[in-house]
Amino acid sequence: MSEKTIKKKLILKKQIKQLLSKIMITSIIFLLGMILVKQNPSNKVLIQKNVYEENIKFVKFKELYKKYFGNLLSINNIVYEDTPVFKEQIEYSKITKYKDGAELIVQENYMVPSLENGIVVYIGEKEEYGQTIIIEQENGIDVFYSNVNTNDINLYDYVKKGDYIAQTKTNKLYLIFQKNGDVLNYKDYI
Repeated sequence: MSEKTIKKKLILKKQIKQLLSKIMITSIIFLLGMILVKQNPSNKVLIQKNVYEENIKFVKFKELYKKYFGNLLSINNIVYEDTPVFKEQIEYSKITKYKDGAELIVQENYMVPSLENGIVVYIGEKEEYGQTIIIEQENGIDVFYSNVNTNDINLYDYVKKGDYIAQTKTNKLYLIFQKNGDVLNYKDYI
């Protein structure tokens, strides 16, 4: 076995141990939550409100997780030779204000890249915008990518800045930026 193969195996073993310990800790926290609900029914109302009625902010969860458990499982050290590369920035010929965001004129069937790292939190139809993908970026800003084909990405996928997320249906791409439900000025983010 080569030294490179041995290093890959050691890294993989370490990552598996980290993953298993994090799963165990998460399971313990879940079980403690269930015990709290069983002991006091008012805790159930609190959990129901915060989990089912409010949007889960993955950025806050990630910050808490990093504070108490360290970085998430890192797989950046493993590189596969046949991994496709798509690292782009949004290119457009014209930009105008459109309702709560911006309308960008792009090429037909434009391959849309992610503006920042984040998690896909919504895929579906938005009235007056069409098929939409919402990505909650690591900086806490939600970005709506609209008028796109949504079959190239799945809910809760993690995307990196510049990763391919969708293809436009026409030559228009709609972008909306929100933070905590407030619409932000698109000029500050494009």
